[in-house]
Formats: sequence, C-alpha cells, structure tokens
Amino acid sequence: MTSLLPKRVTITDDTMREGLQIESPDIPVSEKLRLLDALGETGAKVISIGSFAHPKWTPSMACIDEIAQRFVPKPGIRYTAAVFNKKGFDRADAYYPKIDVRGRRFGTHVELCDSFARRNYNRTQAQQIAGMDASIAGAKAAGAETASVALGNPFGSNFEGPFSLDRRMGLLAMMMDRWHAAGIRVTKVSFLDAMGWNMPHEVRETLTAIRDRYPEVETFHMHLHNTRGATMASFYEALMLGATEFDTSIGGMGGCPYCGNGRAAGHVPTEDFVHLCHEMGIDTGYDLDKLIEAAAIAEEVVGHPLWGHVSKSGPRPHRDEALYPLDMPFVETLEEAAHFRKGPDVYEGQISPWQQGSALIGGAQA
Repeated sequence: MTSLLPKRVTITDDTMREGLQIESPDIPVSEKLRLLDALGETGAKVISIGSFAHPKWTPSMACIDEIAQRFVPKPGIRYTAAVFNKKGFDRADAYYPKIDVRGRRFGTHVELCDSFARRNYNRTQAQQIAGMDASIAGAKAAGAETASVALGNPFGSNFEGPFSLDRRMGLLAMMMDRWHAAGIRVTKVSFLDAMGWNMPHEVRETLTAIRDRYPEVETFHMHLHNTRGATMASFYEALMLGATEFDTSIGGMGGCPYCGNGRAAGHVPTEDFVHLCHEMGIDTGYDLDKLIEAAAIAEEVVGHPLWGHVSKSGPRPHRDEALYPLDMPFVETLEEAAHFRKGPDVYEGQISPWQQGSALIGGAQA
C-alpha cells in the first residue's frame, strides 16, 4: 500500500468542550479559564471553548457565556464553540469575532445509528436525512462549490451492533448523490465516532474505499473516541492514508452521556498523538513541553488523574541533555517519573541499581 502520510496535520484540541462537558459542573470558572489560558500557550491553532448547549442536558456548560466574556484570546488562535441549533448559534455568534462559529463549511451530518440520533439529537435518522434538502439548498443559494459530509457512529453502535462497510458506503453514497445533484462537489468526509467502535482495519478499509470511489474527497476529519483503546492505532491508519484533521483532548478527557460509556468514552490524549506525529516527522504546530504542562494543569482543574501517557512518562529523550543519567536511582511512582519536567529532586532518597566504577547492576553481581 502506498503511503499518503501528510507533512502537516491540524489537531483541534477539544478539552474545553468534549473534556469538560463530562466533568463536574462545580469546577469554578476561574479554573476553567486557567486551563483555557494554558491551552492557548501550546501552539494550538483551533480551540473550542465549550458548547452553547442547554444546561439541563449539559450542566457543565451552564457557565459558557461567562467563559466567553472573560477569556482573553491569544494571537494566532481561532476560538470556536459547539452549537447544535439556531439558538445556540445565535448565542455564540454574539461574541464574534472573539468566538468564530461562522467558519463552518457547508455540510450535512447523518447518524448510521438511529438510536443514537434520537438519544443525542432528539431527531430520527430519517429526520436528519430529510433535513439535508434545506442544507443543500442553502449552500447552493450561497454559491457554494464544495461541501462536507459527516457520518455519525459509522463503525457500530452500543444499541444496534456493528455496521458493515457496505452500510457505511451506502449512506455515504446517498449523501454524495444529493450534493452532486445540486452541482456541488464533496471534498471533505468526517467520521464522528462518539461510541468508540473504531478499529484500525475498519478505518483503513473505509478510507481506502472512499478514496477509490470518490477521488474528489481531499480531506478526512477523524473524531474518534478512544472508548476501547484502539483509536491511536486507528489514527495511525488514517495518517497513512492521508488524513489531516483530528480531534483530541488533553489527557484523553471526554466522554458521552448518551452512549452508555460516560467518561470511559474519552479521546486520544492530545499530548500522546502530538508525540506520535512528531516522531513520524509530521508537523502539528504544537509545543509538546507546553502540552505536558497543560495536562498537569488539567489534572488539577478536574481533581483526578487523566489518561495520557507522554504527560506522565515524558517524550522520547532525543537530545543529549534530555537523556536519563546512567546513575539514576529507582523510579517507581508517577511523581518520581515526572523527573523529566520536575528535575531529580522527585526521586531523591531512592535506592540505586548502579554504582559508578562497579559491575553491580540491578542488584546482582555481573
């Protein structure tokens, strides 16, 4: 298989929206602003500050207007937010240009899982399909030449079971045909996998099928939840097939109250995916050291450990000054493992498996 590995990817950090929506609504706004400020130092180009949703269904977002009013935007970052209807759009758009929800492309979104559509959007799959006509007509009236389509939970459902490649491609074909009938090309396909059914081989076969059938598609956007621990491998497969847009959250924060998995349906940790991309020679624009510091702040803000790896173990130490000292004592706890950013004081007093000038290694005489 020919690699289509991109030179650069766009990683949208969704900590403030996807991450905090499933966390305690009692987190003070001041703490959320501290986290948002730290994220703004990481090199992120796009940050969602949260969602303009009804607080009955998303209590953690009840403070979204206060956050929108108080946060100080940093240069070079497009701040946006999730909106789910006209009312939400109008609330968010009142803060334009500080918050930009106008930059969304013309597109349509349909769930493969009717049950999830009802639970999450209070609409049936049939209603989503029927609603495409108005979206396409609006795009045509606006003179759009290109559009995007999004497949919701394309790989399977906790409520309905697995979905086949044929079923995915059938729904995609229906959506593509509607846009083509209006004379509009579809250049972007998004995968919105809230229930985390993605597996790397299914991601590979799906992207390959789309590339073969629809060469007009230039961009793949991957929003895949890491519910079952396979998403980093799925992201790798997507990268190898040229995907360039990914959604992640600091420390793997996130989850979905509608899918039956809660916080277990978190994201791939931003810091882990950025580390992978950098090791593969892919530019992300992120400063990994600052991402790791933001992950530490995120744990303080939510009040519990998060699920990232690089934020706890550190990146691979390529530079000579970053290599671990040969006479390093035992390192056992997570606090001691943080020596890569906190310094050697964290493991002071530990026993040592190495004695300079001796063959004593690992407690055994060689």
